[in-house]
Amino acid sequence: MNTKLTLTIEQEIIERAKKYAKDKNRSLSDIIENYLKILTKEERATDMKKLNPVVKSLKGSFKMPKNMDYKKELRNRLEKKYL
Repeated sequence: MNTKLTLTIEQEIIERAKKYAKDKNRSLSDIIENYLKILTKEERATDMKKLNPVVKSLKGSFKMPKNMDYKKELRNRLEKKYL
């Protein structure tokens, strides 16, 4: 069942969104509805249930430094391993 929704959004953003929707041959309502579906998906909760208890206990325990370039770090480790 579809229900009408009123939103307050800046005019410039509405215009850009309408252009985007037109370029993609979709309605703005469809784009917003799909975005809200993605935001409200309950998969995140089920993903936590699928984790092994040991892995679950470790999740979030590692804090990566903000300036760390993980691609560079990975490349360096692979070079050491294979070269």
